[in-house]
Amino acid sequence: MSLYRDEGIVLRTQKLGEADRIVTVLTRDHGRVRAVGKGVRRTSSKFGARLEPFSHVDVQFYTGRSLDIVTQVESLSSYGAPIVGDYASYTSGTAMLETAERLTDVEKEPAVQHYLLLVGGLRALAAGEHQPGSVLDSYLLRSLAVAGYAASFDTCTRCGLPGPHRWFSVAAGGSVCADDRPPGSVTVSAESLELLAALLTGEWDVVDNAAVKVRREATGIVAAYLQWHLERGLRSLRLVERT
Repeated sequence: MSLYRDEGIVLRTQKLGEADRIVTVLTRDHGRVRAVGKGVRRTSSKFGARLEPFSHVDVQFYTGRSLDIVTQVESLSSYGAPIVGDYASYTSGTAMLETAERLTDVEKEPAVQHYLLLVGGLRALAAGEHQPGSVLDSYLLRSLAVAGYAASFDTCTRCGLPGPHRWFSVAAGGSVCADDRPPGSVTVSAESLELLAALLTGEWDVVDNAAVKVRREATGIVAAYLQWHLERGLRSLRLVERT
């Protein structure tokens, strides 16, 4: 019998049969794992409530032929209740879970940075110290950077000329100068570029004090950049409440 233990965040669940669930967990050491939680939909289940999306858990798996099986679960942090209780936090958190699953598309491939980034993002959402939409945008930019798609906001992505520059190209990977801007580049304000850079680096004083108009422009850039690299949009992103 092959057992292994890890800590992780529950990304998604789906029904299986009359009482079971397939649970997708992003773990610290084993990457994304899909496993069966047997009997967890029954009211008598000992750990069914711990295997809900947003749950931060210590979980033991048994290695199965096609899907692993959850044998033990212990709760590590309670992020779910404060996130689910606020619509803006819930929709932002759901988009974060979907992004984490999309960017860790190979099962059981270690993804420690993605895991740590997700834990930090959910912790920030649960704490309510920043606007949920800003936490989401910061998470999206950082997770894309971890995946190898870091955007540049302070220099031209083509020639390296220091900025700020007036144009942004999703295809080129960031801001571009007047001489190197490709077709399809959009005009972006210096304030929005400053906000985008702050979201990427975690300068929350800059983020929290940004004007609503600047936040909207930056959010549009983040969404377009994410969609370009994922090749198709996030279903949950359409539901995100923006203020």
